[in-house]
Amino acid sequence: MSQQLSPMLLFNVLNHHIILIFLLFFPPFFNASLACSNANCQISGLPFNKYTWLVTHNAFSNVNAPPLPGVQRITFYNQEDTVTNQLRVTFEQSEYLLFLIYYMVNGLDPYNGVRGLMLDMYDFQDDIWLCHSFQGQCYNITAFGTAIDTLREVEAFLSSNPSEIVTIIIEDYVHAPKGLTRLFANAGLDKYWYPMSKMPRKGEDWPTVNDMVQQNHRLVVFTSDASKEESEGIAYQWRYMLENESGDPGVKEGSCPNRKESKKLNSKSSSLFLMNYFPTYPVEDEACKENSAPLAEMVGTCYKVAGNVMPNFVAVNFYLRSDGPGVFDILDRMNGRTLCGCNTVTACQPGSPFGVCKNIPAPSIATPTTPSFTGPVEKSNVEAAGRFKGELSYLLQRRFLSSLYRCPIITFRLAPLQADHEFA
Repeated sequence: MSQQLSPMLLFNVLNHHIILIFLLFFPPFFNASLACSNANCQISGLPFNKYTWLVTHNAFSNVNAPPLPGVQRITFYNQEDTVTNQLRVTFEQSEYLLFLIYYMVNGLDPYNGVRGLMLDMYDFQDDIWLCHSFQGQCYNITAFGTAIDTLREVEAFLSSNPSEIVTIIIEDYVHAPKGLTRLFANAGLDKYWYPMSKMPRKGEDWPTVNDMVQQNHRLVVFTSDASKEESEGIAYQWRYMLENESGDPGVKEGSCPNRKESKKLNSKSSSLFLMNYFPTYPVEDEACKENSAPLAEMVGTCYKVAGNVMPNFVAVNFYLRSDGPGVFDILDRMNGRTLCGCNTVTACQPGSPFGVCKNIPAPSIATPTTPSFTGPVEKSNVEAAGRFKGELSYLLQRRFLSSLYRCPIITFRLAPLQADHEFA
């Protein structure tokens, strides 16, 4: 008796055949595309503080992470994949390889991933752990794992991607003497460390990303514990960075208050700006809405509150979820406005004057319209900005990622960008 193939099995078989065909007949192109990493394609020549980077809030808090042996974890979750996948944004499931191949066929960058990690570190079980706290303490029911395991993931990424820069923002409850110094050294990350002594303290520009890469200063680390500056040479976050309020106060429509530890958001004494956008209690399905039009609206609000300064870091929960193109599209638009005066980085043209842009077709999205940014944007190295190649395949992204992360699939109508969908 004959047996029918299930639709999913058939889909997977076809995927593997398509992949095999590309590997056999287009290996030079395939390799060249893979070699085009985030830094090579998307950052070149400008100061570190001229870009906007995606940050995962509680990057370690993975809903799929196994609990400790014999322990039922009782805590909140903020992300849905490993730190390795957050940095790379790749998928192991065979049905999503078509998405990767589409990027390669179109000369796009499939490795346009997270470049900032928020990590909560605690003394626990005679080691340093990543953990949610209960009354300021780490417990086995709220613990996720030793910090060194996650930092080794970061080291593996930096080692494999020599042009990439990663920022780590530590919520610091470590009291062991020189605990963080030993931790980063044992993880092999000390060789990438950006020295605190070189960080601008009065709002000056940071070195260019090219300089940071050439010096191998590709790991930028901040701590919430001011005493670590003197004891371990780790930068106290709010001496170098402005930050809006986190949790529910940070997602209130039309409002962008500064965090109490931070200077006012329009202060000129710090050259980095972190924008938080996540509620106090994370809910996966709610992130579909949060990471769409409301996030774009908050970018506009915080931009104005900060004196027409674009955030350098945008921190979110469940970063792959959205009801529209999502956080990657929003960051592409933020960077486009700052770097070349275009509505997306893919419209930047090498060698063209600021504001002269390519006509890039993009979907018209059936979601609430997003507000415009107003005010001056700084003219920068347009040629560098023109190297951005982070254009997303919106249709395929939503078809595959929405099914994976259980968000509604948005119907797209391919059309030129309309004014009401731009960050102007």
